[in-house]
Amino acid sequence: MTMMKRLPGARLLPQPMDETTRGTWQMVAGGLMLGTLGLFLEAAAVHPVLAVWARCVFGGLALSVWFLLTHRSRELALGGRALACALAGGVLMNINWLLFFAAIERTSIAVATMVFHVQPVLLLAFGLWRGQEAWSGRRAGAIVLALAGLGLAAGGWDAGDWTPAYLVGIVMALGGAFSYAGVTLIANQVRSVTPMALAWWQCAVGAVLLAWWPWLHGAPPAGAAWLWLAGLGVIHTGWAYVVLYAGVARLAPGRVALLQFVYPISAIVFEWLLLGRSLSASQWLGVAAMLGALAWGRRR
Repeated sequence: MTMMKRLPGARLLPQPMDETTRGTWQMVAGGLMLGTLGLFLEAAAVHPVLAVWARCVFGGLALSVWFLLTHRSRELALGGRALACALAGGVLMNINWLLFFAAIERTSIAVATMVFHVQPVLLLAFGLWRGQEAWSGRRAGAIVLALAGLGLAAGGWDAGDWTPAYLVGIVMALGGAFSYAGVTLIANQVRSVTPMALAWWQCAVGAVLLAWWPWLHGAPPAGAAWLWLAGLGVIHTGWAYVVLYAGVARLAPGRVALLQFVYPISAIVFEWLLLGRSLSASQWLGVAAMLGALAWGRRR
């Protein structure tokens, strides 16, 4: 067998990236972007309600531009049950954002983010309760392990040092997790509606329902605060969602479940690098337990 000789001066063309690799990098990029969300929120230094409203306004504008540029605006035209689910999901998503932002104020970026990310385990528990997931000792053990990890990640080992505000923050982060789990369950009922369309409607709902806050309390003067708030919408809602959902569409559910933890892990690292705040050893143990519980519970 003869081997083909490369012509002088010829260059090998780069091979196209396969779908799994592309999807993985997209989810990693989206997770890293979301990992800076808490930093933007703290830098803006505004009330959580105003922060969520601004996120909805700027995020809705960014998503609108994306729909126009991609000629997919027809996806936003909903009616009947699809519209009702989109509106209900929008209300729950804004409750989630409000509780999560308020939790960051009372705890820290890392703690609030890790407590919030118990929501995949909540969905697993709900599926077992409804009979949508097969019950097994492994999955029951995964839920117990996740709850134990949650307690450690929240700082349960040092619970004697908790302040009332810190405890309220933990409860708020848990409330945000339940709200987000509800958004996921609603989205599963309207699979004909694209994730990007649901995200646009979530922003539209928040922009309308929360407009009373800046109307009554005013908005920050022109300056750096508005740049950080615009970032919450354009980067962490518009850009991050486009990249993340593109990645999700290319990957198997198991890989998606694993890669979604790029967000909380990067949030912890960014807070440590830029703000000098880090988790204790017991909290890191809790993070590892939650990750292990998710991987264990999803095994077939």
